[in-house]
Formats: sequence, structure tokens, C-alpha cells
Amino acid sequence: MGSAVEVDVEGRRLRLTNLDKVLYPEAGFTKGQVIDYYTRAAPWLLGHLRGRALTLKRYPNGVESGHFYEKQKPSHAPEWVRSEAIQAGDKTIDFVLCDDVATLVWLANLADLELHPSLALARDPDAPTVLAFDLDPGPPAGIAECCEVALLLREVLSQLGLECFVKTSGSKGMQLYAPLNTEVTYEDTKPFAHGLARLLESRHKDLIVSVMKKSLRPGKVFIDWSQNDRHKTTVGAYSLRARDRPTVSTPLSWDELDDPGALSFDSAEVLARLEEHGDAFAGVLETEQELPNL
Repeated sequence: MGSAVEVDVEGRRLRLTNLDKVLYPEAGFTKGQVIDYYTRAAPWLLGHLRGRALTLKRYPNGVESGHFYEKQKPSHAPEWVRSEAIQAGDKTIDFVLCDDVATLVWLANLADLELHPSLALARDPDAPTVLAFDLDPGPPAGIAECCEVALLLREVLSQLGLECFVKTSGSKGMQLYAPLNTEVTYEDTKPFAHGLARLLESRHKDLIVSVMKKSLRPGKVFIDWSQNDRHKTTVGAYSLRARDRPTVSTPLSWDELDDPGALSFDSAEVLARLEEHGDAFAGVLETEQELPNL
């Protein structure tokens, strides 16, 4: 397990270690398989990371042995790993930018299983490119209730002239993104998202909650509008999740929400989907929309 290999990734030399180390014990999924997944998913995944401040979520001893978040670029990072210094309160943090396959492989070798990019580009950290909703079910509510809420959100956004895209969280919930890619700030998107969450809560009190108090969530779906903030991140499209199996935050087509029970995908299934259908989240990067005035 202690052996290391030297590899060339697009002209960058990398030393990969402990490739046989099992990071997902229940599935027997190793660090080498994590690196392989991210390498093969890179053509579709990188577009959703490129130019964005990345928060690392590392599991050096596997998903059953704890984790830590890392925002500051590690001091041992290769010199070619790009970064961007961003003011965070009274300090400056040098965030990693994952812009290429070599950086993605380097991150995977650090057991950065989950990729959490900012909603904004690092060059303009106060200007989100999307309006985001994180749907978090309170048991016994689950993915079926999230699908119902996602469709309700889509309907309201459509009435406001906004197209949106949906993905699984790779865990128990879902995320819905309305791409903007126009001039906007979190001061615009956060209250807008909060207003829509409150509107849907008022219409569907038995299904939806818009406040963070956990005691109000059982059997309902919390529409987390607070993700629209420069200090928060949401798990990226095609990121692995630290679950029992190597599940992935998976972009969906809207008609797939008709079968909620089929909406959990592991790394192999996601690679097959990408090869067959391409990036179902590409519109998040390409679509330009103005946030309407409510």
C-alpha cells in the first residue's frame, strides 16, 4: 500500500501514492479507482470547476474515518496548481482553482473525494453565475419528495422566464440551478431565492419548509436558499460523495424525476451516462438569463 508511482498527466509530473488504499470500505473502492473516475469524468466535470474557488473535503483514511475541509491551498502543492487569493472577512485565503486534469488528479491523490466549488468565478467572488436551491429532505421524506419540490420550483421559475437544471446531491437530496451568467450579485440572488422558498412554503405547507430550524423539517423538504452566499459552496456536478458507495452528484433530465427510485448513481453508472448522453448540466455554463425583478 505504501508504494508510489510517477505519472505524466498532460505534461505535468505527479507522484501518486497508496493507490490500493480502500477509501470506500463497504464497496472496496480504492484511491486508484477514485483517481481513475475523476480522470475519465474530467472532460465533462472540469467545466463546472474551472475558474472557481474550490473548497477541498478530504478523507485521507476513507469515508468511515472522518474528514476535514481545506480552503487554503496546501503549502506542498505543485507550483503549477493555479490559485486565487480571495478576501474572507479579515483574512485572505488562497483558494485552489481546478482548471485541468493534472490538478484534478493531484486533488484525488490527496483523497479530496468531494469537490465543492463556489457559485461565483474566483475573479469576481461576489457575482454568482447561478441561482441555486439545495433541497434537503427531513425523514421520512426522501428523494421522491425532493423530486416533487424540484418540479414545483421549476414551474415557478418557468413562469418567471427562467430555465433551470437539476441534479442529485449524490447523498439524500437534490440541487436545482437556474443559470444566470449575467451581471448579478448575491445581494440579488439570496433574497430572490428566499422569496421563492417562502412562496412555495406558503402554497405547500405539508411538503415544504423554508426555515433552517431542524425541528420543523421531519417529513418535509427544506428549500435551502441560503446557499446563495459567497461564503458557502455546493457540491459540484459529477463530484463523488463520501457515502457507503462511491455515489456521484448526477445531473438529470427532467423526465427522470418521474422515477425517483432510480435516481442514485455510482461512479461507473455516471461514466456510462456521460459517454452516452454527454453533460446534462452543460446549460448551466452556457445559458444567459436576467434575474427578474419581483
